[in-house]
Amino acid sequence: MHEPAPYAASEARSRGRRHPEPAPPYRSQFQRDRDRIVHSSAFRRLEYKTQVFVNHEGDMFRTRLTHSIEVAQIGRAIARILHLNEDLTEAISLSHDLGHTPFGHAGQDALNERMHAHGGFEHNLQSLRVVDELEERYAEFPGLNLTFETREGILKHCAPENARQLGELGRRFLERRQPSLEAQITNIADAIAYNNHDVDDGLRAELLTIEQLREVSLFEREYLEVERRYTRLPGRRMIHEIIRRMINRQVVDLVEASRARLGEAAPADIDAVRDRSEPLIQFSPEMAEQHRALKRFLRENLYRHYRVHRMSVKSAGIVRALFDAFFADPRLLPPDYQHSIREREAAQGESGRARVVADYIAGMTDRYAIAEHAKLFNP
Repeated sequence: MHEPAPYAASEARSRGRRHPEPAPPYRSQFQRDRDRIVHSSAFRRLEYKTQVFVNHEGDMFRTRLTHSIEVAQIGRAIARILHLNEDLTEAISLSHDLGHTPFGHAGQDALNERMHAHGGFEHNLQSLRVVDELEERYAEFPGLNLTFETREGILKHCAPENARQLGELGRRFLERRQPSLEAQITNIADAIAYNNHDVDDGLRAELLTIEQLREVSLFEREYLEVERRYTRLPGRRMIHEIIRRMINRQVVDLVEASRARLGEAAPADIDAVRDRSEPLIQFSPEMAEQHRALKRFLRENLYRHYRVHRMSVKSAGIVRALFDAFFADPRLLPPDYQHSIREREAAQGESGRARVVADYIAGMTDRYAIAEHAKLFNP
């Protein structure tokens, strides 16, 4: 084990938990965070939430759960090489999608549309709500009572009006400051994971072809190398070999570019990292452009593919219909949510009612949302 870098997150400098607790025996504070996340209901539900392909379309496609595990693996590897806090990186990685709606971004966009007059819906902010309020597992506090550092990393984006209500946690969005290096690693590990596994899933679903992907320099370079070295490799093994190499190339570039940037900036500690206006964990300019090119390709050829778009339109319709029905008649909700609506409505009016309905829908898996829609609307 290497000595942690002076700018790594550490228990000794942690800003603590919202509700003070005795230190855990035999575990670090960030390991406790990770364990609480893994045992949460929201984490288990990620198994049945869409990444790109709706859960029932096939057992081999990624889900939010497998995606989160892949992000954690990539993030931990990068943190270890850079002598940063692996446990914190893992905790952030495993929790970053806890607040995601069913049906991926189509569900999120539909819920945000319905919540427009009530503060909107951001899945990062919803992930924070899950760990701060919505999980019900402990006698002494709501939520999971995670450390400031894990909560800071969960909140990747935040609108200014929401940031103003989050105190110290939201201040960096108003002052354009940075989170910990561990949070910065998770941001990019997230993008590396989903770009590369979406290539894999797109090929498996036959929505993308290798010929199309060869237009992308990041793919073409590894394709030519694999073809040169393994002349008769079967199709699936060839695809896995290419994608494995793509991930490795991006991780190596990120490590080397970030290490150089850290050496030049020489931040004294984690607060010096936070005080910067730009993240220190970044690709080289060349790799950043290749990464953007891959994202553009996927947006045009996979996410906007007519078959994906059809499912997105149907999914958004389900979310809108559920929201409208529950908002119009809260008695359609389970009793504990009806109770929450009465409490929130007394304090915040219709916006309180809308937020509880959004919490209920955001917590659904794909198949539960489909089943609820059928119960309400199918004769």
